[in-house]
Amino acid sequence: MSIYDVPVKTLQGEETSLSAHQGKALLIVNVASKCGLTPQYEALEKLHEQYGPRGFSVVGVPSNQFRGQEPGSAEEIQEFCSTTYGVTFPLLEKTEVNGENRHPLYEQLTQAPDEAGQAGDIQWNFEKFLVSPQGEVVGRFRPKTTPDDPTVIAAIEANLPA
Repeated sequence: MSIYDVPVKTLQGEETSLSAHQGKALLIVNVASKCGLTPQYEALEKLHEQYGPRGFSVVGVPSNQFRGQEPGSAEEIQEFCSTTYGVTFPLLEKTEVNGENRHPLYEQLTQAPDEAGQAGDIQWNFEKFLVSPQGEVVGRFRPKTTPDDPTVIAAIEANLPA
């Protein structure tokens, strides 16, 4: 099954898939509102704005699996993201990214290795996966790698549609 075929829900609970983003480069990130890394939202939004016109989108996936750092309702998450960081990129429903109830999207994403060749469980909030316009996971960046890190920028630029 392609990453574009995996059923997901919007933050508002509407059934959808990533197929609307087919042909774009995507940066899929598990996010949280009450984490020391939460300020990464600012850089994620800047990437979304800068590269969006060139066929790129950030997709945020809230998760409460790491010390309960995303406790809010869908409305609270949306309000926090839009008022605090001006987030305009799509947010999906709060999701489990590890464990026996891991979402099928993350079943696929976590098979991708990071720069050190390590695949498997998400380590913490703000782990990033770069998906090519063809739907292949082409990059995995651990939580402390900021969205504006030169390696992330280079990978995004190398995967923008022609």
